[in-house]
Amino acid sequence: MKIEINDKTVDFVDREKSVYQIMKDMEFKDLDKVLAAYFNDIPVDLSFIPENDGIVKPILFEDEIGKSIYWHTSSHILAQAVKQLFPETKLAIGPSIKEGFYYDFDRDTPFTEEDLKKIEKQCSKIIKDDLIIERFVLERKKAIEFVESNNEFYKKELIDDLESDTFSFYKQNGFVDLCRGPHLRSTGKVKVFKILSLAGAYWRGDEKNKMLQRIYGISFPSKEELDEYIVRQEEIKRRDHRILGKNLDLFSFHEESGAGLPLFHPKGAILRRIIENFWINEHQSRGYELIWTPHIYRSDLWKISGHYDYFLENMYRFEIENQEYVIKPMNCPGHILIYKSKIHSYRELPIKFAELGTVYRYEKSGALHGLLRVRGFTQDDAHIFCTKEQAETEVKKVVDLALFMLKRFGFNDYKIELSLHDPASTKKYAGNEDKWLYAEEVLRKSLNDMNLPFKEACGEAAFYGPKIDIKLIDAIGNSWQGPTTQFDFNLPERFDVTFRNREGNEEQVIMIHRTVLGAIERFIGNLLEHYAGAFPVWLSPEQVRVLTIKDEVIDCAEEIIKELKYNQLRVKSDFRNEKLGFKLREAITEKTPYILVIGEKEAQNNVVSVRSYAEGDLGQMNLQDFLKKISEQIKEGK
Repeated sequence: MKIEINDKTVDFVDREKSVYQIMKDMEFKDLDKVLAAYFNDIPVDLSFIPENDGIVKPILFEDEIGKSIYWHTSSHILAQAVKQLFPETKLAIGPSIKEGFYYDFDRDTPFTEEDLKKIEKQCSKIIKDDLIIERFVLERKKAIEFVESNNEFYKKELIDDLESDTFSFYKQNGFVDLCRGPHLRSTGKVKVFKILSLAGAYWRGDEKNKMLQRIYGISFPSKEELDEYIVRQEEIKRRDHRILGKNLDLFSFHEESGAGLPLFHPKGAILRRIIENFWINEHQSRGYELIWTPHIYRSDLWKISGHYDYFLENMYRFEIENQEYVIKPMNCPGHILIYKSKIHSYRELPIKFAELGTVYRYEKSGALHGLLRVRGFTQDDAHIFCTKEQAETEVKKVVDLALFMLKRFGFNDYKIELSLHDPASTKKYAGNEDKWLYAEEVLRKSLNDMNLPFKEACGEAAFYGPKIDIKLIDAIGNSWQGPTTQFDFNLPERFDVTFRNREGNEEQVIMIHRTVLGAIERFIGNLLEHYAGAFPVWLSPEQVRVLTIKDEVIDCAEEIIKELKYNQLRVKSDFRNEKLGFKLREAITEKTPYILVIGEKEAQNNVVSVRSYAEGDLGQMNLQDFLKKISEQIKEGK
């Protein structure tokens, strides 16, 4: 049996050796840092015994999958501790997440802060005991009998929902959990463990199900990494858009109006309008035609599009005059109907329709998260109808527009992914293989020609076409889904979307679906966290606040405000009979870019005292100098 590790190949006669033993025999460097391994590109436990030739690649904590394995093992340690301390507790699920892990527990008595301390202490003991973690497999019937014998009905439900004949379990001492794995070799491989918080969570994120208790945790190979994480978490809390949105009076959510449906206050509405106006102007200058489509359609339209069959559980439906209607979950069919309202020649293409269209999708309550995950949102949608020959040029234009928009809003770091189909599973995709290969090559060549680095993701394409995803990176390194450029083979076929080619024959159009900001609500949430609420001057809903020290200077202050507004600045006044320090603190807390203070001296000398949120006290200057300064900042997008 030949095993290759780091370009070194060795013959092994002993077929009973695990991946760990093989790596040890090959004197693999830093073996103690290896958490698991890839065997022929499949992640496996270090206890995995290869049965044929293969390539072994080590998985470290630095790897994304390494962190996932480390944190998933940590969730099992947490579950074991809870079961040891509170045996009556039922286990639900305990996955790794973006940072850390959680486990959902069903227990009649709520966990207290004192309970969490005991659980964390018990986790430390389990880690210190360095328990060996073993994998075993049961056939479906045996697996069901096993979980039922332990009265773990949530695990039974998971097994029932999975289409498999066998199920893997992981055992550490007396604790056993249903799990796909892989995991660490032993509990002692986890070095630093901390419980973070306790929250409620519906089973499977559905409010119709029972509310469970979710314990969040984090773990690392070193204390230094934990300390860095804690500092970063404090920064994340400081930038939480939900808190900032409330403190800056931008938006709110209300139980009376329904979960996941944000209400934008005056300042929040101004912020939206700034973003939308910029979006509109840029699209019109680049050849897009603005359209508008209604919020509801007859369900027949969604049956043609296929959404009624595949997206029904996410759609809001109602009946009127014996007709079923759907509140639109997406804008695409409406754009297609407008295109099909008349016959088009190849000479007219490309046709580019753009819309800031509000859509509604049912999201489970457990998935809602401020503005980042809502049930009603405005999508900056556009659809490009073009010929095969025009597609590459149009893709490049879309990517160029997307990157321009991101940079204008201050997102200079991003990652690009090219999502491709899986050639081994062609039946699950719309369109034939030739269409997929053509479209994927168009996207790939466009990115290469633009000298943009990207990562290919095989099997990550949607069923209706390949796409380019641009994921923006914010100020603290968080990655967010941003612009998408997508070929769609499904809807043009379903709606028979065509044009007349040079020969006068009907030819199916190439349809490119794209968004450059995504949902406006989510984009605003991203902006809030990126800037920690301190927007650049051009984007701030309130650019200047004028404060008065005494009532005697109010007339002077009003003249200054009139001049500021004449220069298209967004201004708010504060003439209240309050101490200046109080009014200053309030304006600073609300992150107002510029504060102008008017007192007797300023009024007499025809100047203003200027305070910048970013630069601090700038002293006195005449109004024209201030206007020049702020106008230059706005022009430069600062």
